[in-house]
Amino acid sequence: MITVLIVGLVVALGLPKLGTVSRDNRVTVAASDLQNAFKLARSEAIRARNTITLCASDNAMVEDADCRGSWDDGYIVFNDIDGNLVRAGDEETLIQVQPELAESIRLAVENNARYFSFSANGTGRGDVDGRHAVSRIIVCDARGLDETSQGKSSGELLVVTPLGYMTSTRDHDIVSGALRHMKGGCG
Repeated sequence: MITVLIVGLVVALGLPKLGTVSRDNRVTVAASDLQNAFKLARSEAIRARNTITLCASDNAMVEDADCRGSWDDGYIVFNDIDGNLVRAGDEETLIQVQPELAESIRLAVENNARYFSFSANGTGRGDVDGRHAVSRIIVCDARGLDETSQGKSSGELLVVTPLGYMTSTRDHDIVSGALRHMKGGCG
């Protein structure tokens, strides 16, 4: 009887932490997937010596996927032969597709930017034709930006430099400060 009581107590104390770990892992995986897509786009631009674009796509999983929708809907990486940020024609092939994110994951994107494009030498192209390139994205879930006991955020901030390098942080003050300057939100 005492053993059952001890096991019950351990389970009761451990389950809430397990839920938090699981939610943290979903945010981390979504952020990591996005970082890997940026790395792939950059390396493919250098390898192919061609413009490669990464963009939000609400139809990423179909053959003629294009750049529309929001990042939560999914995203694509494609050969952008003419560099116009629009996927068209057989030569503008898909390199990677990411389906819609898990229902619990949300992305807040600075300036509502919907793309990042790499030139043939692997550097970022910046804003193209008056459209903002991605510079900061916050990956979060329904918790918003809860602060942990270690001063970390439940959300993760991804920062893209103009050259196309990406860094990330979970420092609560930095992530919260970035969210104040973005449309949309977390939670």
